[in-house]
Amino acid sequence: MTLTQDILAHALTLGFDIAGIVPAGPPRHAATFDDWLAAGFHGEMSFLAARAAERTDPTTFAPDAHSVILLAASYALGDTNSGENTMTAHPGPVETCAASITQGRIARYACGPDYHDVIKPKLYAIDAFIRARTGRETLGKVFVDTAPVLERDFAAQAGLGFIARNCCLITPGLGAWTVLAGIMVPEKLEAGNLKLEAGGAPRAANPGCGRCTRCLDACPTRAFVAPHVLDARRCISYLTIELRGPIPRDLRPLMGDWVFGCDICQEVCPYNRAAPSARQAMQAVGSYALAELLTLDNAGFRTRFRGTPVLRAKRRGLVRNACVAAGNAGDAALVPALIALLADVEPLIRGHAAWALGRIGGEVTLRALQLASTVEPDPWVRVEIALSISTLASTST
Repeated sequence: MTLTQDILAHALTLGFDIAGIVPAGPPRHAATFDDWLAAGFHGEMSFLAARAAERTDPTTFAPDAHSVILLAASYALGDTNSGENTMTAHPGPVETCAASITQGRIARYACGPDYHDVIKPKLYAIDAFIRARTGRETLGKVFVDTAPVLERDFAAQAGLGFIARNCCLITPGLGAWTVLAGIMVPEKLEAGNLKLEAGGAPRAANPGCGRCTRCLDACPTRAFVAPHVLDARRCISYLTIELRGPIPRDLRPLMGDWVFGCDICQEVCPYNRAAPSARQAMQAVGSYALAELLTLDNAGFRTRFRGTPVLRAKRRGLVRNACVAAGNAGDAALVPALIALLADVEPLIRGHAAWALGRIGGEVTLRALQLASTVEPDPWVRVEIALSISTLASTST
């Protein structure tokens, strides 16, 4: 076997489901990415624009790179306790993230251990495997969506799949419930790919999306302005994770019960419905009661979500999101927790709690909002309280 074949085969033994190699060079859709940034579709994700030059030219990020190794690991749901697991499962019961109306939904990839912590050691292991074969002493550049690399572009170029209308990479036979990662190395490797399947044969050509538009049609916030074009500012994943300030009022009712990320466009995809269960236990899926999320303090938040991607939202972001979900649920049982949040130290939380109370309604809610309006120091929160009071007053007449 060649070095390329050995590398790809070794990657599959470490738990990746498909691996490929392409020469290091400008990604095919670099100009499209620049246009996307120019349109402002990245919202507050300034880090995307700050290192745009590196994303459109990988040799800027890794000057000595000649090859890019792309890898994908599935996190599709299924019986995560069956089979031999080579990725560490997060402790806790295996439940469903498809929560009821009194629970907040968290995207599947985030329900368990942080995938960066799971995947990165494996990337370093692959790089060590290569260095042992070539004698290279310097480390390769590894990335798991935090480096300035357009990994989906390279993954599609390497034959790992195709970029679907919802901008996700789909691998036929595997779906899009995958984590993408890679390594840039100075070795000049042959281009090729290898997928875990009978005989380890290379995967077939990509059939693409055809005429299917299920993902575009299902998005409740209409975040897709066109096929393959996502306005992140309207995406529930962006709103619940990347947006640090108030969620736009017109989008809050459309967010349903999502409190961290969103899987809607993934759930309706036919490729994902046919995807096999992940062979690695990269997650233990949990459900999260809104009553619990609304009452989390900083210590409780860190304890509950230690080692998971949810920490990225911080306590203020997650409780903000839980307030929105509570308002959409309309459950009067959540009113006491929301009233308590009117006195929270974070204005962001107080304002969204006021919005949620305005959605749920009731005399107790109205009195609490009126009292809060007399002591609230933050101008934006006062506006949120006033709008909720106005809403309740108009519905009671």
